[in-house]
Amino acid sequence: MSALTTIGLPVALGIIMFGLGLSLTLGDFARVLKQPKAVIIALLCQLILLPAICFGLVIAFQLPPVLAVGMMMLAASPGGTTANLYSHLFRGDIALNISLTAVNSVIAVITLPLITNFAIWYFEPFDDQLGMQWAKAAEVFAIVLLPVALGMVVRRFWPRFAAAMDKPVRIASVVILVVVIAGAVASNWALLVDNFARLSIITIVFCLISLAVGYVVPRWLKVGKRQAIATSFEIGIHNATLAIVIAQTVLGSVELSLPAAVYGVLMFFIAFGFGFLIRERKGTDAAGDVAREDEAEPASA
Repeated sequence: MSALTTIGLPVALGIIMFGLGLSLTLGDFARVLKQPKAVIIALLCQLILLPAICFGLVIAFQLPPVLAVGMMMLAASPGGTTANLYSHLFRGDIALNISLTAVNSVIAVITLPLITNFAIWYFEPFDDQLGMQWAKAAEVFAIVLLPVALGMVVRRFWPRFAAAMDKPVRIASVVILVVVIAGAVASNWALLVDNFARLSIITIVFCLISLAVGYVVPRWLKVGKRQAIATSFEIGIHNATLAIVIAQTVLGSVELSLPAAVYGVLMFFIAFGFGFLIRERKGTDAAGDVAREDEAEPASA
């Protein structure tokens, strides 16, 4: 894969995560722990519902065995760090995103190999088995938690600087996102051209269903809108980079990584458009946002 996928994208997202940390306090995480409903709903959707939906799509679209396993691996991948950026841009509950990403990264160390091995057993593309990926889990932790922790430390000890940097960081996040999208399209152009007809429709459908499930199910179960926005992106944006790296380095199959590669490019545009449909608008849940800001203020003093 290109340097953008293996090095540039994680580094860029790590920088963005530092900016997100500037807007967080420990109180954000405490509130998540006091309201576990959204976390439980999101995890059930992520770990059980989406792999089942993806399995049905793979059979319905009659994908070749290797591509079918690649789709299942993608469905089993945890939420990508990009989900935190989209939640940040569309004003979701960022603390919930980060908590879900952390929890998912741990659980995926077990569930990703299990789901992928099931797909390999069912579709029989080859005989290799997928082992436990502790290094990949540690990598996700490093990308997500370390920059966020650093940003939170800056906010705790230099609150005025953190407040002054909020708007510039939001602007920089948009710029970086555009650069990442452009780079992803350029570096995966050949893959898109060669596999567009075969993989674009199923990846688009899967991405839309994932985003919709992540938003509609929590709202149906009376979860707040900002939390539902967060779970929508967390569930709808899978870690395509992780799926690509495992496919190529662990299982040694470029073809196996194609669904994640195509999804990884198309997802940027789909999620961005979906964000405008569900975004927090002025006046919506305003009281909750004000309350959150009031509660967070003492923590940064």
